[in-house]
Amino acid sequence: MISLNVQDISIKYMTGDFRNIGLKDYIVQKLKGSYHIKEFWAVDGITFQLEKGDMLGILGVNGAGKSTLLKAVSGIMRPTRGSIGVNGVIAALLELGSGFDGELTVKENTYLRGAMMGYTREFMKRMYEEIIAFAELEEFEDRPFKHLSSGMKSRLAFSIACLVNPDILILDEVLSVGDGGFRKKSEARMMEVIKSGTTTLFVSHSLEQIAALCNKALWMEKGRQRALGKASEVCGMYKEFLDRRGGR
Repeated sequence: MISLNVQDISIKYMTGDFRNIGLKDYIVQKLKGSYHIKEFWAVDGITFQLEKGDMLGILGVNGAGKSTLLKAVSGIMRPTRGSIGVNGVIAALLELGSGFDGELTVKENTYLRGAMMGYTREFMKRMYEEIIAFAELEEFEDRPFKHLSSGMKSRLAFSIACLVNPDILILDEVLSVGDGGFRKKSEARMMEVIKSGTTTLFVSHSLEQIAALCNKALWMEKGRQRALGKASEVCGMYKEFLDRRGGR
């Protein structure tokens, strides 16, 4: 069964907009005839299909368009062109701490995030203790979220996303945060997620993680699709590229 169908996704940014330079400079440049808007394609023509249980690792140097692509798939951004077909509930961990209210407690934020993902209060009540235990935040559940360290926030976000078993899970560099013990635990949990049939998109700079966890990989370069295929093969191609790049 196809869980995710991405067809010719492209996202265009506009640079030089008057909101970036200020109204006064905009008027002056318009009068002088020097005002120009530049187009920048952050993502350009990405196409892939994922079946239930697939885990796609997304590779590329900084600025390749990886995070922008994930935002489009998760519904945060609207593509300039192309289509995205989604079959199921998506849980996305794109920016640590996003979607939480700093003034609410850890417990309140857990229920809030669950509601944002479409889960009932009864379901979150059943899952709550397991989520907090996995995040190792039992002693902090009544504290304001803003008092947590960045590592604690990431543990909570990861725990909620992975323990509620969404149909499609999107992770952007999430497994690289936290201490060594939590990274091992989160990788083990990811293997459980894969075996449960959740379709996953995973951005990481770690070739070892992608090769170990993913069955497919997408290599992006300057917004374009450089390679798509078996994770071990694409990781090998990308490593050769990095070795050549580093040797210049």
